[in-house]
Amino acid sequence: MEYIGYLAAFCTTLAFFPQAIMAIRTKDVRSISLTMYSILCFGVAMWFVYGLIKVDWPIILANLITLIPSLTILFIKVKSVVRKK
Repeated sequence: MEYIGYLAAFCTTLAFFPQAIMAIRTKDVRSISLTMYSILCFGVAMWFVYGLIKVDWPIILANLITLIPSLTILFIKVKSVVRKK
């Protein structure tokens, strides 16, 4: 049954990479909500901590890896907002 968790983790984690790659290439994050991505990154970080507490590897791995593209997008978004000021 644990393989279902790994499959779900793989799919949801993989889904963030195309957006991150596009944001890196184009630097165009105008249509991305800063509030939404801030909340998302915080939520992913909390899922990671929860996985550590529960020692649940699908949750730990998925959220640790998901933090990479989601924080990348958030960083690019924050830079673009700061640059506009």
